[in-house]
Amino acid sequence: MGDALFAGLSFEQVVRKYKNTVGSVCVMRLNNNSDADDCFQNTFLRLYKKSPDFKTQEHLKAWLIRVAINECNRFIRKNRSFLSLDKVNNAVSYFPQEKCDMSWALLKLDSKYRDVIYLYYCEDYKVKEIAEILGKSPNTVKTLLSRGREKLKAIYGGDDK
Repeated sequence: MGDALFAGLSFEQVVRKYKNTVGSVCVMRLNNNSDADDCFQNTFLRLYKKSPDFKTQEHLKAWLIRVAINECNRFIRKNRSFLSLDKVNNAVSYFPQEKCDMSWALLKLDSKYRDVIYLYYCEDYKVKEIAEILGKSPNTVKTLLSRGREKLKAIYGGDDK
């Protein structure tokens, strides 16, 4: 298994390249570093065990994001009665600050807005790609983006653009 390649990358290279992306998705969904760490590890463990074949690195990245979201959803369902709604102050440590300085505001959004805003602005996905990753229609993604932007404006206290 150590020789397996994922879109031309070794497992270690995949982890190094996509650790911030997967970590950010997990923190956004769970708002807690400890729980996010578990889902982060499960995402890469799933990649290692399943060893799917990827044609491109973009396909690999999209797969990792989808699996991370599913892992977080599974964790939430399993621990629904134990999940704290309190935000953890250091939850933003996974966010690549040079690319996405709105991490603190994203954590205040509902997850349905958080996902699309993060994927659009921080990961530079197009609406159609986000729709495929999240299993939603492009029009739904556009609506969520629009509403999410409005909610971010309210959080930031900004008026126009």
